[in-house]
Amino acid sequence: MNEWSREQWQQEMATHDVTAFYLYTPMCGTCAVASKMMDVTEKVLPQIPMGKANLNYIEQLAYDYEIESVPCLLISEHGKVREKVYAFQSVPNLYEKILNKSLT
Repeated sequence: MNEWSREQWQQEMATHDVTAFYLYTPMCGTCAVASKMMDVTEKVLPQIPMGKANLNYIEQLAYDYEIESVPCLLISEHGKVREKVYAFQSVPNLYEKILNKSLT
């Protein structure tokens, strides 16, 4: 998964119907597990632009989107954040959330 700046993410949001922006910090153990899940999710959803960023380098984003903790996955749809995911649970769960499908 490629590292994105805030500007790159905004560009992707403007040009694609759905994007996923994974936010992490390097010293977060849960983020390490979530990163592996995101790598798999990216491979099974190659049509969805996905990027990641160390939140320490784009702090203003945390304020603007009221990020409560890391890991956090921002899922955008038609240029607006549709969902913030904090509990990554599983690859199938992420897959469903990104595609906006119900698990039931």
